[in-house]
Amino acid sequence: MTTARLPVATWSLSAVAACALLVGCSASVDVGNSEPKLSSDKLATTVSEKLAATTGQPKPDITCPEDLAGKVGTTTRCTLTAKDGSTLGVSATVTSVEGKKINFDIKADETASPAAN
Repeated sequence: MTTARLPVATWSLSAVAACALLVGCSASVDVGNSEPKLSSDKLATTVSEKLAATTGQPKPDITCPEDLAGKVGTTTRCTLTAKDGSTLGVSATVTSVEGKKINFDIKADETASPAAN
């Protein structure tokens, strides 16, 4: 039964990684404070929505440990966790800032980490 779930989860992570690498994802978020910064929760939600839209898969579980500062070149790392517990790193890098709007690219790692036993 476990082996039946593993290929599906692996395929889902592979699909996310392939689409993020081949198609690339970009996002723009308007932040409402004087110093542009995107909260870790809003970043995770945006990354999840963009990856789901790009891959045609359900929204993945994304966690981001820190806020994304609105400064060109700033990068933060998030983690996509599959239903089987395996993980895939995802980077969000600020490409431009227009007033209070932060534009960033999303790129998934090429290789997933297996679930902890």
